[in-house]
Amino acid sequence: RVEKTSKVQSSETVLGSHLNGTVVALSDVEDEAFSTGILGEGIAVEPSEGKLYSPCDGKVESVFDTKHAINLVSDNGCEILLHVGLDTVKLNGKFFETHVRDCQTIKKGDLLISFDLDEIRKAGYKMTTPMVVCNSDDFVAVEPVAEGKIKAGTDILKIK
Repeated sequence: RVEKTSKVQSSETVLGSHLNGTVVALSDVEDEAFSTGILGEGIAVEPSEGKLYSPCDGKVESVFDTKHAINLVSDNGCEILLHVGLDTVKLNGKFFETHVRDCQTIKKGDLLISFDLDEIRKAGYKMTTPMVVCNSDDFVAVEPVAEGKIKAGTDILKIK
């Protein structure tokens, strides 16, 4: 008899909001890569301040050279992409400051990236910031559990 093993724990995980702001359904994000779920299931926040926080305990897998995005792996195996704004890769790091490095252990609520929200908006970029579970298929469900105004760290996404 062969035991079926899973690389992901079966317990439920809840991710905290990665920003202070207003919750936006991923399907409403004005970028097809996010809105169609190609990259995975998740949620987005329209930020009210320029600070991106860790939604969970885990590890930084990689910080993009352009400082606009970061890949995390939660302690229970969720592969998470946090992407500050839309098309902000074109800024090539301008207006962004990273506070973590690759392979660094992080705790929920740690400041990951700070950014100049006003300057980036003035430069013509939308600041909707998706949080996507890139390995969504490894889980039974990835469900938003918040709407409206939200504070960083508040439960926003339940993963089963």
